[in-house]
Amino acid sequence: MMADLRGLKFLGFIFATVTVAVMLATGMVVKGYADGAYSLEGDPITVSSVTIR
Repeated sequence: MMADLRGLKFLGFIFATVTVAVMLATGMVVKGYADGAYSLEGDPITVSSVTIR
């Protein structure tokens, strides 16, 4: 039995669109790290504890 070619083309288009979107987002994050907009070294944060009775 042959698969529905129109359905497979549509499914391929969806997968291609998601793939391109993920590649663009990854590229933007990598460029941000390269430009110094993001840093893995964060400022120390102050943690205060709260006691609940």
